[in-house]
Amino acid sequence: IRKMIRLFKVKEQQKEITENAKGSPIKKQSAGELRLHKDISDLNLPNGCKISFINGKDDLMNFQVTIQPDEGYYVMQSILISALSRIVLFDYKKCSSYDRRGGKFVFTFNVPSIYPHEAPKVKCKTKVYHPNIDLEGNVCLNILREDWKPVLNINTIIYGLFHLFTQPNHEDPLNQEAAAVLRDDPNMFANNVKRSMAGGNVDDINFPCFM
Repeated sequence: IRKMIRLFKVKEQQKEITENAKGSPIKKQSAGELRLHKDISDLNLPNGCKISFINGKDDLMNFQVTIQPDEGYYVMQSILISALSRIVLFDYKKCSSYDRRGGKFVFTFNVPSIYPHEAPKVKCKTKVYHPNIDLEGNVCLNILREDWKPVLNINTIIYGLFHLFTQPNHEDPLNQEAAAVLRDDPNMFANNVKRSMAGGNVDDINFPCFM
């Protein structure tokens, strides 16, 4: 009997040590966290995209995605060419160095505990002249709203965001003014994008310079 009691005490001690590792009990993962683990392990991001966990590896439900497009209106190389052609005037105090790829656009993801039955909440932290992203960072992407389905995943969303920069859509806008320019005068829209990414002013709104 004494042997059994000692064995029981040893097991209890081992359990206590495990539960109190790092000073806190082991947290049971939600179904959303388990699914997110799978999504992250299956990530196959487009070139120019990266994911970072700003709160560390213990908080996978909140992270950032940086998108740097390599084609379309938001590619930095075309902006440099335009600047050399004096189409766009750079603010050299704001733009001290340049990246010949696209501007870097940062998005925050907040994944709900009931994911994937509810889509992540996505915001753009980067102020950008874009028909589908307003100045408060709200993003108009159908799969984050009415077209969301549990079979979709984080990889799908990132590809959708990347697609917004290679092919912005004037038919489903948040920035109505930018959408109207894209629809009616694509060349003017391209110049507005270049001006905004060079740290200029568009429609009396100042934009940051993309390096």
